[in-house]
Amino acid sequence: MSDALPRPTDAGGAAVPRSSAVVAVLAFAGIVVSLMQTLVIPIVPELPRLLDAPASDTAWAVTATLLAAAVATPVVGRLGDMFGKRRMLLVSVVLLVTGSLVCALSESLVPMIVGRAVQGLAAAVVPLGISIMRDELPAERLAGATALMSASLGVGGALGLPTAALIADHFDWHVLFWSSAGMGVVALVLVVLFVPESKVRTGGRFDVVGGVGMAAGLVSLLLAISKGADWGWTSGTTLGLFAAAVVVLLAWGFFELRTSQPLVDLRATARRQVLVTNLASIAVGFSMFAMSLVLPQLLQLPTQTGYGLGRSLLTAGLVMAPSGLVMMAFAPVSAAVSKAKGPKVTLMIGALIVASGYGLNIVLMSEVWHLVIVSCVIGAGIGFTYGAMPALIMGAVDPSETAAANSLNTLMRSIGTSVASAVAGVILSQMTISLGGFALPSENGFKVVMSIGAGAALLAFAVASFIPRRRPVTAAATVAPASEPSADATSVS
Repeated sequence: MSDALPRPTDAGGAAVPRSSAVVAVLAFAGIVVSLMQTLVIPIVPELPRLLDAPASDTAWAVTATLLAAAVATPVVGRLGDMFGKRRMLLVSVVLLVTGSLVCALSESLVPMIVGRAVQGLAAAVVPLGISIMRDELPAERLAGATALMSASLGVGGALGLPTAALIADHFDWHVLFWSSAGMGVVALVLVVLFVPESKVRTGGRFDVVGGVGMAAGLVSLLLAISKGADWGWTSGTTLGLFAAAVVVLLAWGFFELRTSQPLVDLRATARRQVLVTNLASIAVGFSMFAMSLVLPQLLQLPTQTGYGLGRSLLTAGLVMAPSGLVMMAFAPVSAAVSKAKGPKVTLMIGALIVASGYGLNIVLMSEVWHLVIVSCVIGAGIGFTYGAMPALIMGAVDPSETAAANSLNTLMRSIGTSVASAVAGVILSQMTISLGGFALPSENGFKVVMSIGAGAALLAFAVASFIPRRRPVTAAATVAPASEPSADATSVS
């Protein structure tokens, strides 16, 4: 794949403020989407009372978002490549607003689950934003902008917890979703005003069979992972879903290899740089989510355990919040390292930083400030890794296939986080102590989860070492002019 020439606007003075506005708007949209995913966390324990439903049923308010996001991310990414990334970005934000309004008006379980599922359909905003940046920004700004856009996922997640806890403590719970809808409307207006539509498209016919097959396989896989602990890992339902996932995804892969316009070009996905980056992304997603599971619980467990810090959910959120700011602060550092050494080196450095953060957590977990330091170290590592992964993907695929490729990479990270949640849940439910007649996760249980998180980060480092060495990101991921698609722009990935 040859490098494209810089966009004609690169030399003009007006390009800088215009590109700055595009980056700011897209990053804000990414933060809004990631905030949406954490808004419900403070009220999850209260949902059975609020919605007058069993806890096993209200858990679907979280599961529905996960499943919808997994299905929507690759599908919307492909549609963006075919029919316009800005158009699909606007559709995604509209879905976010719609889902938020449904939840805000909900008083019972079914509307809440429907609203949360519709919210989950907006998950493709970040990969779409990264792809728009590739089409619109000057080459010298691309690395920093994509690093910032990737970091918006972590920033929104880290800032969302204390914000949501504050709202839930002082206002009616519906305000959480009215706030999400309001921020979504702001993002929608800003995208309309400042984000241009790219002319880099593939066109063609959407692979409906491939979309349905991928959706069925992913839903079966993620449903088994996320609900296996509740249903029992050896239950017929769980094992049946795992078996269905294997059969459906194998059949889907067989079909995708034989259709002329597949949803996912598996041959392109099998390229060494894309394949290894996606494998590393699963490990990174696993290691990132381990922090989100361990630190809040350590902060909120009662002091009588001997290791819990007895803090409120709001305090736990405030402890986690600096990690989001660190991610944002390290986005330009990640871009600078990628420019000088290449994104492969950046990804490996980030993985080592994350592993060191978990190592610190094993020995520093008895004071609030210990956990602040740990979350910031891990946040710095995530900032590095999240900035490097889209650069690696874009350096290996055609500009007309960027959204689909980035969306698939985002999906790999989501699978990693889902597996982390399941694994940590099993460990913490098995390694317990008894306090006041209640079983609580033990200190050793948390240390085991942190050790596994460190191991996942080291695995990401090892896997990333197999990525082919490329030129710095500004050369490898140079953007093609929107008015001059590359010669193979109509090919698949």
